[in-house]
Amino acid sequence: MKLAITTLLIGSAAAFAPAPAGRSSSVAQMSYENELGVINPTGFFDPLGLTEGIDQETFDQYRTAELKHGRVAQLCVLGYITPEIFRWPGEIAPGISFSDIPNGIAAIDAIPTLGWLQMVFLIGSVDYFGYLGDFASGKPDLDPETLEERQLAELQHGRLAMLATMELLRHDAQNLASPGFDGLDNLITGLPFLYE
Repeated sequence: MKLAITTLLIGSAAAFAPAPAGRSSSVAQMSYENELGVINPTGFFDPLGLTEGIDQETFDQYRTAELKHGRVAQLCVLGYITPEIFRWPGEIAPGISFSDIPNGIAAIDAIPTLGWLQMVFLIGSVDYFGYLGDFASGKPDLDPETLEERQLAELQHGRLAMLATMELLRHDAQNLASPGFDGLDNLITGLPFLYE
């Protein structure tokens, strides 16, 4: 009887054992654990498995997209915080001055349609024609180790800016839904002299 119960327990435990890994047929499995941007403590972080079965060219496209999104997020953070302490003189449209536009998400309804069209056209043309691409002039002549350090720093800054952008949007949306939920009047609370 004990032998039968032990056999059943071992048999049921075998149901949870991982299946043997099959071989991939046509796509060569690439390992990206040694690419730039793999840092401690997370190591190579790909929880959705987006890099499984892709080639180096596709990975490079993903990395280019990550850099572009990081650069845009850095500009977004600056653009989100700057109106808290500085406003351009003049008008954004006839009869609407820059100081009349509220900060953050509330600005979406305040900017006229033609203003949005101008922004979309400008951003689209910069992206399509590559105005902010890879410029040969102005690049410092760096040794490979220093260049790698700076490229890693740019990746890290972009990743941080993407998280900061999401938090700024979340905080502002919550403040619109429930004004004063945090008991603070300003976005930048650690530097009160900015608002004097």
